[in-house]
Amino acid sequence: MRSKVSSSAAALAIVATLLLAGDSARSQSAGAKQRGQTTERTATAPHNFARWEKEVAAYEAMDRKSPPPKGGVLFVGSSTIRRWETLARDFPDHKVINRGVGGSEIADSTHFADRIIFPYEPKQIFLRAGGNDIHAGRLPREVADDFAEFVHKVHDRLPNTEIIYISVSPAPARWGENDKYRALNKLIRELALNMPRVSYVDTYNMSLTPDGQARPELFVDDKLHFNADGYKLLAGRIRPYLSTSK
Repeated sequence: MRSKVSSSAAALAIVATLLLAGDSARSQSAGAKQRGQTTERTATAPHNFARWEKEVAAYEAMDRKSPPPKGGVLFVGSSTIRRWETLARDFPDHKVINRGVGGSEIADSTHFADRIIFPYEPKQIFLRAGGNDIHAGRLPREVADDFAEFVHKVHDRLPNTEIIYISVSPAPARWGENDKYRALNKLIRELALNMPRVSYVDTYNMSLTPDGQARPELFVDDKLHFNADGYKLLAGRIRPYLSTSK
């Protein structure tokens, strides 16, 4: 009898130890987020920020040669921003800065904020990213958490800057990811509604027909990136959100 009691007591002790360890880990992770620290994404596949170093360094070189004006409208994010060649012409009444990094995820904009966001002290930041995050296998909730971290880092340094998230929208090349796009957009919209100086631009249905089919005529040959017609529609969605103050 004594042997059975001892075994049960030992098993309970092991379970209690595991539960305490789990609580401690969760507490440390929550504390890191509150302090604005970025937690490791996964133990097996840490995010490779170094892959964007060359492109970010090129922006810094441009800035040294011709510093952009402070207090402008900054566009950051992935290839939709990076490839927007008509950005300044689309919004001629604003001091527009393009610092998109093709292929990047939301966490990349957060990581490089000291170099491609804060030096410009923008009054508005338009962020378009999230599609590459989903394509890389991340879940909508994880990507939404990355957006919250982006907002926290920016507002910690630039509390009066308005952040506007440009939602992800369907592309024929990644059609199977649409459900996760919708889930991500919903989560980020809910976050934006409950954050000061954060807004949300809905572009999800922009690349769809009224019956929900793809509009391939809005994309270049890769069926992933917008062509000139696609960017005209995107500019139209964004224009009402641009600040009217000079």
